[in-house]
Amino acid sequence: MTSIEIGTGLPTTVEELAAAGVRTVTEAARHLEDMGFESLWLPDLILGDGTPALEPALALAAAAAVTERVRIGFGVLVVPLRPAPWLAAQVATLQHLSGDRLLLGVGSGGFPDSPFWRSLGVSGRDRGRTTDATLALLPRLLSGEPVEIAEGEPSLSRDRRRQLALTMSPKSAVPPILVGGSERAFHRVLAHGDAWFPSLIDPAGLAGAVTRLREMAAERGVPAPGVTVGGHLVLGDDESARSAHEALVRTPMTARTPEELAELFAAYRAAGADRIVAGPDNGDWRTQLDFMADAKALLD
Repeated sequence: MTSIEIGTGLPTTVEELAAAGVRTVTEAARHLEDMGFESLWLPDLILGDGTPALEPALALAAAAAVTERVRIGFGVLVVPLRPAPWLAAQVATLQHLSGDRLLLGVGSGGFPDSPFWRSLGVSGRDRGRTTDATLALLPRLLSGEPVEIAEGEPSLSRDRRRQLALTMSPKSAVPPILVGGSERAFHRVLAHGDAWFPSLIDPAGLAGAVTRLREMAAERGVPAPGVTVGGHLVLGDDESARSAHEALVRTPMTARTPEELAELFAAYRAAGADRIVAGPDNGDWRTQLDFMADAKALLD
């Protein structure tokens, strides 16, 4: 049986950093690398409603600058908020800072009715088409080749926009693209992605979905995508674990002991996952990371 990589999330907000007992994202990133995690991740949760969330590209840039081995990932980046040339510039910069360690988790979701979306003038109605158009352009922009790109929103028809000649520099390696979402995202995964990135799915549900994804890939004559599973971890059997489990009733990732967590990781591996990205949602941050590391050691 093949191995499975284990990644975890960085604290997302200033409040979470304080609760974890770390002053900055850089301190947290160094700690995760020292513990041997394969990857560290940040979601894209800017709402513009006063929630003190960190901008993920800047936070990952800081993490990349102070680490050497651990991979850095978006879990996931909301593509419709970022025009393709700007996204290409961010990706190329992160690849440079990290030495090509970026994992580009992408999605079309987010919070279209939030103040942040509305202040940017981004329509939630066209977010799917905008995401596909941006992902289609991204590899060509990163390659440094001249690209004809239509002025304005990429979801609009070409005959409604003036064409511009654009060459991005410096050119960059295209990072692995992990497409978030449910099975409805399979067409996007096969058209633009290297892997599927579902969340809040149990091993049994994952196994059936992976089978269907591989069948679709075979029908199209393309390689079977990788699979990274995201979720919340509720660890332990104390009062905080029970309270967290009640608050996160949808999470399938619960374990009372490292041995149970190792069995859960193995079940996801058997179902077709090659990476798990999970952040502990209860208890002391460092203690919970030790719990995860103990489970990974048992799995190895």
